[in-house]
Amino acid sequence: MASRLLAWYARAKRDLPWRRSADPYRVWVSEIMLQQTQVERVKDFFARFVARFPDVASLAAAREPEVLRLWEGLGYYRRARQLHAAAQQIVADHGGRFPRTAAELRMLPGIGRYTAGAIASIAFDAREPIVEANSRRVIARLVGHDGPLGTAANDEPIWEAAARLLPPRQPGRFNQALMDLGAMVCTPERPLCSTCPLANACVARRDGRVDEIPRRAARRGLKQVRETAVVACRGGRVLVVQRGAGEWWAGLWDFPRVPGGAAHAARGLASSALLGPLGCGRPEPLGTVVHSVTHHRITLDAVRCVARRTGPAAPGRRWVTPRQLAALAMSSPARRIARLFP
Repeated sequence: MASRLLAWYARAKRDLPWRRSADPYRVWVSEIMLQQTQVERVKDFFARFVARFPDVASLAAAREPEVLRLWEGLGYYRRARQLHAAAQQIVADHGGRFPRTAAELRMLPGIGRYTAGAIASIAFDAREPIVEANSRRVIARLVGHDGPLGTAANDEPIWEAAARLLPPRQPGRFNQALMDLGAMVCTPERPLCSTCPLANACVARRDGRVDEIPRRAARRGLKQVRETAVVACRGGRVLVVQRGAGEWWAGLWDFPRVPGGAAHAARGLASSALLGPLGCGRPEPLGTVVHSVTHHRITLDAVRCVARRTGPAAPGRRWVTPRQLAALAMSSPARRIARLFP
């Protein structure tokens, strides 16, 4: 099975920028970026990130706001903070050299079972299995596992199967081949079983259950939320606020928000403890931005108003010029709003 899969991988593998080197730093950065993010979206972010931070030492020496600014648009910013913290730990505790075992790698912030296995197998040729969205589906079909998946407990049979399937040689290439097979052939819908190098060994295909395995989880509905983002202007500057701990985009900069849509913006401005003291005039509509965050679909109306006063100084609150605004690490919807006005 391994020889057939590796032969297929040699001729059909995806050309991905992070695969052009087995450098553990590049493997690590790519794997963190790929968590809950599509491959095509990651390509450009990866190139910019490693151009600015080409190694673990340069990342460790960076300031967190700069790391977040380069991460902007990828979402799940906790990943960027943990990446930065792990780089600092590698420099402080390991002399800037990557730990080589999965057990040591899992001691670093943001590195769990899958990421540790990916780095150890791809960069160091360690015989470590990995289970992610694509390989999970391939393995479930291969062994005919029709139980629920997606949690640590439910995925344990898949991890056990992945360990059994892993060959003693080229485990990193084998792991990458499983991922590519899931992405390109053993797809969620209409898998290309006739071209699959593992078709003859697949239990789901033998039993005519490819469309049933893996079992699909029930989709969670989206909660609809409507807010208004306020672009308060004064003397060529705009007001931005820093998101607090526990909020979406914690630590990033955003425009102040009030509940409800643009039709209620004037009332929201007057009642807001942050915006009320500014003495804003009548708000002017700028546009609408729609985005989704963790099972919430947010319709965000943007309005602009002229502030007669700057209001009291406070931490996490700044009046910035357009140039300063461009340099801040902002939430993705805030950056989209910034493009709505000159």
